[in-house]
Amino acid sequence: MKRQRFRIVIPAYPTFNIYSRVARRTTALGPVCVATAVSKMDRWDAEVIDENNLGRYGPRTACGAADHCTMQTQRPADVVGFYGGLTSTIPRLYELAQWYRRQGIITVAGGQHFADENVDEALSNGIDYVVFGEAEETLRELLEALQSGADIETVRGIAYLKNGAVFRTAPRNPLADFDRFAFPDFSLVRYARITLYPVERVRGCCMNCEFCTVKGTPRCASAERLLGNISYLVETRNASHFFIVDDLFGQQRDEAVRFCHMLAEYQRQIGRQLVSTAQIRLDRAKDPELLGAMRLAGIRHVAIGFESPIDEELRAMNKQVRSEEMLSLVKVFRQFGFWVHGMFIFGYPTAAETPFAMPAAERVRRFRRFIRKARIDTVQVLLPVPLPGTRLRQRLERQHRVYAPQDLGWEYYDGNFPLFEPDAPMTASEMQNAAKQIMGWFYRFQYLFLVAASVLTFPALLFSLHNLRWGWSRWYRRWERRVIRFGGWLTIRKWTSDFRKSEFLPRLQKARSHLNVRHSIG
Repeated sequence: MKRQRFRIVIPAYPTFNIYSRVARRTTALGPVCVATAVSKMDRWDAEVIDENNLGRYGPRTACGAADHCTMQTQRPADVVGFYGGLTSTIPRLYELAQWYRRQGIITVAGGQHFADENVDEALSNGIDYVVFGEAEETLRELLEALQSGADIETVRGIAYLKNGAVFRTAPRNPLADFDRFAFPDFSLVRYARITLYPVERVRGCCMNCEFCTVKGTPRCASAERLLGNISYLVETRNASHFFIVDDLFGQQRDEAVRFCHMLAEYQRQIGRQLVSTAQIRLDRAKDPELLGAMRLAGIRHVAIGFESPIDEELRAMNKQVRSEEMLSLVKVFRQFGFWVHGMFIFGYPTAAETPFAMPAAERVRRFRRFIRKARIDTVQVLLPVPLPGTRLRQRLERQHRVYAPQDLGWEYYDGNFPLFEPDAPMTASEMQNAAKQIMGWFYRFQYLFLVAASVLTFPALLFSLHNLRWGWSRWYRRWERRVIRFGGWLTIRKWTSDFRKSEFLPRLQKARSHLNVRHSIG
């Protein structure tokens, strides 16, 4: 029997955004895990195509998009899977699924977008099978059934059309025993140039934030597995930069501390310094032992979800913290020497039972004051996204505030566009402009001159210091911060240019008028 090929595609972002640059040096972890599981099957080859990271040699069409016709000619796929983890890429996903189906290829899709309400949509847009939850085991069962002609109903955790109606098989329990799976094989990602490697130890999150799709009891792999994964990447791919994609680093606190000490010892053994980034809760500032272990392990960057400096919005998000407390906690991270990346949501809608009115200008002032006081190294300010399957979307739909996807499609669900009627007196356009205003204040062209000043003062700084290592670290951090802030200005400038050429504003006006009509009828 001939070998068959499974291809999983990570669809391209619809437009240039703040993630576009980093996407050219990394990839999504989930598709690599799934492809790795499939590659261990008899008579199956697997590959990943990340349309956001095609490197130098990825085939492209005349307009610069990934050329799937050439790929299918060179290496025909028998089954193609699609990563639906980002709602903004769903239109591209459906476009590709329909193209592959016309070639007679079986199509599969999974990811956070495919909540219950979007299954019908997927199955009517070129998808043959929708996978729910984690897909390592489900894809293996599905491919075995397709190959052998077995009954598809025995495959747990999928939905498909049966006799013209949606049929959903028995659910599958979330994965818990991660040690029985092979390490993710990044060599399966064709064409890509990867210098920032995603790794994980924990899946799931217990914080239950209203706007987030990640729920459930955290399921943890052993510290030995995460260290083994990192050492495998160091030894086979010369990796040195890692992003620990756990939603909250340190959820299993003692194991996290133990892992950090193991990673520090490993770096001493190989005589090499590795650099890692982790997402972490702000209240971990109350655990100095954990923070000290993280720094010892080379975790240099932390991404912290501050979300908002406005207490009324924090309560609406179900965040158990106040803005003044956040300022005192972030100070601890700075004292430990972490590079702090602050993640914010501008214009979060409050609940109807707790009315809250604040003009856009005052919100901007609050954000700028907080960021300045917190002395955050880098920031991202996005708009609230009512993602499918979240309690935020359900609440806004009950309040008749969400613009219909027919008017503002899924391609706008990347945090850069208003997707619902905000709290009065702020309008949707004001909300979008205010978020851009904060980012434009933080990332400025003037940092180009400060970069030049850093270069010119570098020799004098070193000669004036007795501790050269400390002097180099101090100078490099300041130089790096200025370079990134100038680079951020370039990113915002590019996004603004693309936005002006887009059709968003007319579509927004149409969406608002349709929303008013539906609300008046309702």
